[in-house]
Amino acid sequence: MNILAYLCALGSFLHGFDQCTVPDSEFQREGDYLIGGLFNIHQAIDCSSQPFSLSDYRRFQMMRFAVEQINNSTYILPNVSLGYEIFDHCSDTKNFPGILNLISVNGLIRPWFEPLKNFSRVMAVVGPFTSTDALTIAPLFMTDLIPMVSYGVGSSRLSNKIKFPSFLRTVHSNDGMIEVIVKIIVHFNWRWVAFLNSDNDYGRDGLDLFIKKIDGTDICLAYTNALNDNTNYSQIFEPIEAQKIHVVIVFAPEATSEALVETAVQVNFRNKVWIACDTWSINKRLSKMKGIRNIGTVLGVSQPVETVPGFNNFIYSTKRQTFFKNEAQTGFCNQACNCSYVTPEDIISADASYSFTVYSAVYAIAHGLHNALQCGDGKCSDKITLFPYMVLEELQKSNFTLLNQNIQFDENGDFKSGSYSVVFWNQTGDAQEIGFYSFYPSLQFFINNTMIKWYTDGDVPTSLCSAECPVGYVQKQTGIHKCCFNCEICPNGTYINITDRYNCINCKDTQWSKKGSISCDLRVVEYMPFTDNWAILIMVGAWALVGMTLSMSVLFVVNYNTPVVKSAGGPMCFLILGCLSLSSLSVFFYFGKPTVAFCVLRYLPFLLFYTICLACFVVRSFQIVCIFKIAAQIPKLHSWWMKYHGQHLVITVAFITEAFLLLISYSYAAPKPYQNKVWYPDKILLDCEINPKAISCSVILPLLLCSLCFAFSYMGKDLPKNYNEAKAITFCLLLLILTWIVFVTQYMLYRGKFILMFNALAVLSSLYCFLLWYFLPKCYIIIFQPHRNTPKYFQSLIQNYTKTISQ
Repeated sequence: MNILAYLCALGSFLHGFDQCTVPDSEFQREGDYLIGGLFNIHQAIDCSSQPFSLSDYRRFQMMRFAVEQINNSTYILPNVSLGYEIFDHCSDTKNFPGILNLISVNGLIRPWFEPLKNFSRVMAVVGPFTSTDALTIAPLFMTDLIPMVSYGVGSSRLSNKIKFPSFLRTVHSNDGMIEVIVKIIVHFNWRWVAFLNSDNDYGRDGLDLFIKKIDGTDICLAYTNALNDNTNYSQIFEPIEAQKIHVVIVFAPEATSEALVETAVQVNFRNKVWIACDTWSINKRLSKMKGIRNIGTVLGVSQPVETVPGFNNFIYSTKRQTFFKNEAQTGFCNQACNCSYVTPEDIISADASYSFTVYSAVYAIAHGLHNALQCGDGKCSDKITLFPYMVLEELQKSNFTLLNQNIQFDENGDFKSGSYSVVFWNQTGDAQEIGFYSFYPSLQFFINNTMIKWYTDGDVPTSLCSAECPVGYVQKQTGIHKCCFNCEICPNGTYINITDRYNCINCKDTQWSKKGSISCDLRVVEYMPFTDNWAILIMVGAWALVGMTLSMSVLFVVNYNTPVVKSAGGPMCFLILGCLSLSSLSVFFYFGKPTVAFCVLRYLPFLLFYTICLACFVVRSFQIVCIFKIAAQIPKLHSWWMKYHGQHLVITVAFITEAFLLLISYSYAAPKPYQNKVWYPDKILLDCEINPKAISCSVILPLLLCSLCFAFSYMGKDLPKNYNEAKAITFCLLLLILTWIVFVTQYMLYRGKFILMFNALAVLSSLYCFLLWYFLPKCYIIIFQPHRNTPKYFQSLIQNYTKTISQ
């Protein structure tokens, strides 16, 4: 209720002032429909007593010119005149009477709770210029849905149509401005920046948007400060210098920016890149002031300056008239101007930014009136009672061309088309256009780098907290800012992706990389092919073994009844030779690309048939010792052995046991193809994987038989010299043991595909141990020493041994 009482009092106050306002002034024009105008011509408590802003006065004149031009048009509003009521929106203490005058009806304000009966003659308002002013006064116009078309407000808060349903603007919001600034920073690869903003709605909105825009980018906000009337500007530069920040963004109104830059020149704050927002980016006084080059390079974002035809002539013609003969006129204090000394040349040469936005705002309202009044065929309808909300509805649908520029608003009332210019303060002090950012018909961004002369007299200045890491290094953050980091090289088996400079990515199992790599290479797949020279040599050796066993078998068949064949084992010789040949099958499966069948056959023939060979030699060693030593001492054991054919029983039991153990082993975990990726980082070795527990089950019996064989053969070391198979067996077993010791040592020391060759060679050597050192001497005697292959010769050896034992 207090607010309502205050508004009613102000309404009476307005009614009193209404009677003494001078109609013939630059601030007023009569018409069928009125447009309000709000311009910051002065910046002081008492508007008319202080110097005014020439650039704002130019915009003020642009509105007057636009209305004059529309009234002279026979198309837009034929037979309808457009008037205006303009106020110098200069002071918070003096603004509200003028604002309330715009929304009043016959000098009175309608309380909000009363039903709507009459509307103000003001159909729309052009302005205000600043975000703070707009946020302050907009709610008063929103109540009756009076359109506010601002020519300079950037705050994104006003895009909220729930709170500000009748607010529109012919400039882009701060969101677009900040977007261009961020693109400039990204374009030049600057990452360590300072953001100085005004401590008001405009500046705080810009800072909030900047923080959101750089989220997810490489840009870090190293320093920020809110500027107000109490700010000591000289102290701002110390932390900027201390943190080695080389890019300074100033997002503040013109007056604040001027004070900041002037201080920078005075304190000799040098060699920075300054990025100016559109409020001061084409400020002619700053760009030409003495010492401005010392502060560094100034880039900026500005509203494009459009030349409006006829404006200069309008200024020359109106300034010849005497609007300011009575500066002490009675009326609103912010409808007076002590500017009679201003020449047409001063106005024309003033900062032209935002002039076109004022021009387009007036024309947008005029087009809204044109459509609302159903104008056409040289006249507008005089039967329509026009209300502001009707103009608003048509304004929101605006789509027309003005000086080759498309004028449209989006659903939030923000300007949909248009563009920004990117400018550079050149050596002559002019704001030279070097690029652009266009919104319509598509987003486009361009900067001509060659047009910029940097303060470094050469390369683009850098602004980094930490220098770029060399190729192959990742960034490890050292503080709260991701731009501050140490560089660490990516280890073997990892690489760095250009899209992620903070993590080393592991290569796939089939790939490898060196330290500091930016990609992974495929690993070389290695195995022992059949065509390898060593593989061919070993397979030839295996075939040679088979050939030798067949030859020896034939020789033993021919000389089957001779003492040498019988002493070698008789029929058992053929079983041993056959198993040696079958064992050699394993050798062939160590070569070629491993498969499941290859892995099974690599071990199974050797383990099974070599076990039979060892069982035969155990039996043969036992028989030799039994004949010469045990038979006389334990005759029952010898008779039992002979009666039940002990040799056949042992061999059969060994065969069945080993077959059963292999079945269990392969059922538990059969050998299978395996890619060895551990031994070499750049290679994959194809091998067969064997389960240690499973394989140990199947090698227990061969090891046991080998131990028994060695024990029995060693017991017969002193038997007759030429009848001593035991010594031959002992020697073969020693070679066998030595072969596998060498292989195991090699397996522990060497890593590579040739380990398969060594394994195959160990298997082949195990076979050749018995073939060469047990059977070959027998063949030599049969072929080359037949006199030693007679019963008489063997009997003499046995008799001599018996005499020796008895003595």
